[in-house]
Amino acid sequence: MSCGNNVESLLMTEDEGSMADETHPSSVLRHPSSIVLGLGNPLLGADGVGWRIAEECAKRIAGRSDVQVDCFARGGLSLMERLIGYDRAILIDAINTGGKPAGAVECFRLEDLTNPNAGHLASAHDATLQTAMKMGRALGARLPREVIVVAVEAENVYDFSEELSSAVAAAVPRATEMVMTMLENRTVSQPSD
Repeated sequence: MSCGNNVESLLMTEDEGSMADETHPSSVLRHPSSIVLGLGNPLLGADGVGWRIAEECAKRIAGRSDVQVDCFARGGLSLMERLIGYDRAILIDAINTGGKPAGAVECFRLEDLTNPNAGHLASAHDATLQTAMKMGRALGARLPREVIVVAVEAENVYDFSEELSSAVAAAVPRATEMVMTMLENRTVSQPSD
């Protein structure tokens, strides 16, 4: 899986879904119980950190049938729909709280997110992911019981560049390790920065 240099998913129509349609839950009989999704836009500098971390995770879990790794450039309702059919989701994204230095890595459950509009979990023209998840569950969608967010503090998430800042790039190995530990231990833990 390589999503860091694949811009096609940023240009898809609403009906095309994820860039990995052949492994999307609706197109396979049995699919993994967990999904790791790198969120963001790799053409906007630090905003692409979620994709970079997802690529690193994909290299490390190659051959495992219980986890799918993918990249996604949407939030809100589209993101909720992408999570249908999984028991567990780990979302990796850039976040700009202004309260931590660039490159700081945080991990929390979706319901503990203090700003529901952070990162790609929401859109100005869409529902927040928390609202979309409530709606999906009310409509009977099989959504993950556990949604974990791994967030990398980033700045300059709107500058056109395919490069990460040095502080954000330095967070990629730490965040990758955090995701791998969660996949192995099925626990959510704070990083030791």
